[in-house]
Amino acid sequence: MKKEVLITGVIFGLIAIILGAFAAHGLKPHLTPDQRITFETGVKYQMYSGLFLLFLGIVNGISERVKKICFYLTLFGVILFSGSIFLLATNSLTSFDFTVIALITPLGGTLMIAAWIVLLVSFFKLKKK
Repeated sequence: MKKEVLITGVIFGLIAIILGAFAAHGLKPHLTPDQRITFETGVKYQMYSGLFLLFLGIVNGISERVKKICFYLTLFGVILFSGSIFLLATNSLTSFDFTVIALITPLGGTLMIAAWIVLLVSFFKLKKK
């Protein structure tokens, strides 16, 4: 599980950097300032989640069960949250109307929040040495 968590964290970070650069340069002439800000929000939260997973992968004292729960909540949270934001921000560039998936965004955000809450609860349950 540790390897999966670390690899996913690195992939999230890598993709966030690539998408951020693409938005700043390649998409800039095609998106409004508001659309770019929206896109960058997806990039930021994906990067935060990548860093969260890297932390999760290296920290000691957390059970494998908690790590697994946090991993899957974060994985699906990023896919739903950042993925839907990327699609919604670039909606004007396609013939498909991505606004039909707008309710996926808060679901993804909720999953990411849940991962942090699960980790917080596990920290409260740690035994003092």
